[in-house]
Amino acid sequence: MIELRTPAQIEQMRPAGRFVADVLTALAERADVGVNLLELDALAHDMIREHGAESCYIDYHPSFGASPFGKVLCTSVNDAVLHGLPHDYRLADGDLLSVDFAANVDGWVADSALSLVVGTPRPEDLELIEVTSRALDAAIAVARPGNRLGDISAAIGETALAAGLKVNLQFGGHGVGRTMHGEPHVSNDGRAGRGLKLRPGLVIAIEPWFLHTTDEIYTDADGWTLRSQDGSRGAHMEHTVAITEDGPLVLTARS
Repeated sequence: MIELRTPAQIEQMRPAGRFVADVLTALAERADVGVNLLELDALAHDMIREHGAESCYIDYHPSFGASPFGKVLCTSVNDAVLHGLPHDYRLADGDLLSVDFAANVDGWVADSALSLVVGTPRPEDLELIEVTSRALDAAIAVARPGNRLGDISAAIGETALAAGLKVNLQFGGHGVGRTMHGEPHVSNDGRAGRGLKLRPGLVIAIEPWFLHTTDEIYTDADGWTLRSQDGSRGAHMEHTVAITEDGPLVLTARS
């Protein structure tokens, strides 16, 4: 069921958005060559505890997961692009890291993700991150009352196509509110002018993710981490966005 939030409820979601943004900012500053993925997860765990927030991941066990997730972050490195299960791995020079984080603050959830390069970057990785970020910006720009859900999906897909990238449709954005995942599903490609009419009060996570040379993925032996079939690297960007009378409000905007 798709739920619309009142202006007062959207205001109540702002602290969750700020907290998620602050955690991702802290993680981006901490990520460096030699830093262990488990250290990043521990930092996020400490911030959750200090803030009195709740993790949306630690007990998360959907049908596609092998077991409860058990960590508070998704950390996807290089050919991993989504649902990366933090493990004993030290970041190496040139690694492409994607971090996805969601938390509940006072009963409201926010969800966001970013990608960055640790140490010396490859130009093609920076380009992939830039295209993914541009796709997110294009999608947010059309998240306005009167437009259609297909306009958001088309904005993402058209950005990918223009950059010569393929789009996987298995995983995309979603509704956000009292829980992390709700209706509607927000595909990363679609037809403009089609689908649900966007109304004030709809809150969604918009999350484009692309791989360099494929749209095919497989699940790692850990039962969670999604990797590219051909070993090419991936990037992932996400924001929680509220559709208001005045246009899109990015609740997880980072300063």
